Amino acid sequence: MRYNKFLKWFAVASTVGMLLILLGGALVTKTDSGMGCGRHWPGCNGQLIPSEITPEVLIEFSHRLVTGAVGILIVVLAVWSWKSIGHIRETKFLAFMAVFFLILQALIGAAQVLWGQGDFILALHFGISLISFAAVLLLTLLIFEVDQKFDTDKIRIGKSLKWHTIGVSIYSYIVVYTGALVRHTNSGLVCSEWPLCRNDQFELPGNMYEWVQMGHRAAAALIFIWLAIIAIHVIRHYKDQRAILWGWIIAFILVTAQVITGMIVILTKLNLYVALLHSLFISLLFGLLTYMVLLVSRSKDSR
Repeated sequence: MRYNKFLKWFAVASTVGMLLILLGGALVTKTDSGMGCGRHWPGCNGQLIPSEITPEVLIEFSHRLVTGAVGILIVVLAVWSWKSIGHIRETKFLAFMAVFFLILQALIGAAQVLWGQGDFILALHFGISLISFAAVLLLTLLIFEVDQKFDTDKIRIGKSLKWHTIGVSIYSYIVVYTGALVRHTNSGLVCSEWPLCRNDQFELPGNMYEWVQMGHRAAAALIFIWLAIIAIHVIRHYKDQRAILWGWIIAFILVTAQVITGMIVILTKLNLYVALLHSLFISLLFGLLTYMVLLVSRSKDSR
């Protein structure tokens, strides 16, 4: 029992650490600190520890340190979970995914520093980190389920909700990618009005940057509507299943918060703190949606 208690706290620390990696990466991008250490990796400006500290160096080097430290936690968590709860069918797959995608995002980050990458490739960086975060989050939830399963061992999900769950989860990754593309192409303020691009008049985007910005807004609007429909359906038909009911209610709250912070980001001309909240909400939403997919995979029958 004490062994499991330590594993739980370690899993929580690893999950929080992965969130810090995600937000740290967003901070690097939003503050244009990616070249804070020059074309040097893993060192910084030709040194193991930089002697000259500028805001850009501090942000970039701190992100690397956090990624390295949390990376060790993730590897330990993966091995520990494999040995402790490897009998649970999802454990080994999630442990592998957590480590694999953590390493992959680190390699893409290193490649950007050493050789540079196109905006469309860089936009994948956040999404790859997000997959690792989701895997760590699900591992943590599995560890907590060992002692208290709530009602997740009695899940009954109908075909309609199953397809909605899988579809909106896949689609959420597209929303994440378009948001990352907005950041990496510097399209954040190309449209100064909200919800339309300018002058509160509907017109087609006039250049690639407007297409990127308005494409992301359209994608965000669709996932907001989609999750609202799912939430209404669940409230009507799944009141007897707490994990399903509250999971989708929280998902709708998170997507609402994401839309609101996205609007505020535009109206405040890219306020850094609001922009980081925007990244936080979409990260939590994606993690929650992957958990709903896990519950779908456990569903015994359909309604």
